[in-house]
Amino acid sequence: MKKTILLYTLAAAMLGSCKKDLLDTVPYDQLASENMWTSDNLTDLGVTGIYNALRLGQNTGSASGLELYQYDRFSFTGQTRDATSMMQGTILPSDGLFSANWQNFYEGVIRANDAIFNIPLKSPSTPEKKSRLIAESKFLRAYFYFRLNQVWKGVPVYLEPVAYNEFTKPRETEQAVWEVVIKDLTDAINEPNLPNKYNKGSASFGRVTKSAAYALRGKTYLYMGKWAEAAADFQKVKDLGHSLFANYTQLFKEANEQSDEMIFTIQNMGVTGLGSTTQFFCGTRSSFGSCWNTYLVSPNLVDLYENADGSRFSWDDVIPGYSSMTPTARQVYFLRDNLTTAERNAAAGRGADMSKYLPTGNEARIRKAYESRDPRLAANVITPYSNYNGVLGAAPSTVTNRFPYRTENAPTLDLRTDTQAFFYYLYRKFVYEGNTELLNRSFGPIDFPIIRYADVLLMWAEALNEQGLVAEAISKVNEVRARAGMPALQQSDPAKGTYVAGQSNCRERIRNERRVEFPNEGINYFDELRWQTWKESTFKAGSGVQQVWGQNTVPYSWRGDYMYTWPIPQVEIQRNPSLTQNPGWPN
Repeated sequence: MKKTILLYTLAAAMLGSCKKDLLDTVPYDQLASENMWTSDNLTDLGVTGIYNALRLGQNTGSASGLELYQYDRFSFTGQTRDATSMMQGTILPSDGLFSANWQNFYEGVIRANDAIFNIPLKSPSTPEKKSRLIAESKFLRAYFYFRLNQVWKGVPVYLEPVAYNEFTKPRETEQAVWEVVIKDLTDAINEPNLPNKYNKGSASFGRVTKSAAYALRGKTYLYMGKWAEAAADFQKVKDLGHSLFANYTQLFKEANEQSDEMIFTIQNMGVTGLGSTTQFFCGTRSSFGSCWNTYLVSPNLVDLYENADGSRFSWDDVIPGYSSMTPTARQVYFLRDNLTTAERNAAAGRGADMSKYLPTGNEARIRKAYESRDPRLAANVITPYSNYNGVLGAAPSTVTNRFPYRTENAPTLDLRTDTQAFFYYLYRKFVYEGNTELLNRSFGPIDFPIIRYADVLLMWAEALNEQGLVAEAISKVNEVRARAGMPALQQSDPAKGTYVAGQSNCRERIRNERRVEFPNEGINYFDELRWQTWKESTFKAGSGVQQVWGQNTVPYSWRGDYMYTWPIPQVEIQRNPSLTQNPGWPN
């Protein structure tokens, strides 16, 4: 299962000196030319080094902000307890977010270029193996350029090994970079020695396949607005044997990380430097390892989950008059039963309308807001007064998410967070349970999906809908909804909440389906940028980092549409004067 990833340890050791500050290190291609490609084993290690570049930016001591799931902090669906200059509109081109991403992605490109150039010249591996490894390298190069072009919309393109002092090219256009991505993925697809897919249990599971190349090429076509081409590629992914896993909640467990839903994933294992960090930065103090809950769920997402009958959720249906109250006043509904006098006084001092407090029914009243909802809500989010299977010390312990927090000890058994003075929605997805699912909070074993089949289905629906094929698009969305246990969307009965009025309404339905399906997977932020909806969805008046009742702890500020495109890092412009800054950002 993890034989491929075991190579990461060796490759990382050999390549580790290559990845420091990219501005003052020996070029990767020079070092690799001396050490790689001259034996079959070194050829394997060299290509594994490209896969290892998928992990650049991971930090097991503190949250780097560079891992895919961590980008949900900028999204409609997620947030972070820490103030972010991106969301406050004060971020500058000199920010490390931009330079680190630029350097990490180009490090991946450099490693891929080295393999593509040197394997034919130096490797003694069989011709079939060399062809497969070159195809894998081209896919990975395409992925790194895809990530670059997603946010910078036009970057320099290097397709052969070059020294860092030769990184002097100007930017290509966004369209030209997409064409580079398409060509590399097409080359991978056309390579006869690249397998269609790997099945569960294969020692090669996690390596690049044709199905992964079709999926990424289809996604690239979406960015290009080539809807028919995208739909055709997504059809190919289905034809090659991918399908939805039957149980949404169990999909994100280690036992099912190699299901046919997973198309391309970052391979994780319970070893230092080679595992997932989601436990550390999304878990709580009640999670194994005593974790930090740095990344949080936005109330935007929770409120978006439909009622079980497919109708839109409304707080006023549960608590009449809720939406007309100030967020500060309505915190009263989220208070625990049987408050002490000191707790009541503290809540009143924070502005809670204590005239609406029910001493023995407050918890039951608020729980109704989360009952009879889309099952994905309970699968993804630890909602108020729901249970979580955590630990107390080293022993399993079921705790309840209550406010205000008292103690995690028996008999109270409150869920303990790193943010006890505030009441936030917490992630359940990719947060490990009990004391047997991982060995250390810094390296969880569950693979992280980059592309899974539900993503393909909903992108496929988008591509069909943009061609005016609304009924066909709805059928793809309904596959995802059926797996979740939600009623099908339909076009026959306008009285039902599942009714789709036409193409425009279908477009919004698809977007919402993506929002509720993929929290904590690093998808929504990039979706909002692609759709050009980030401003309207995430920066509405009064938006910010919010407690469960909608009260801001950190306000957001939209500074202009230039924020849809990242600035070229200031350090890169200083190093390469041929680079031009994106409009709106200071030079």
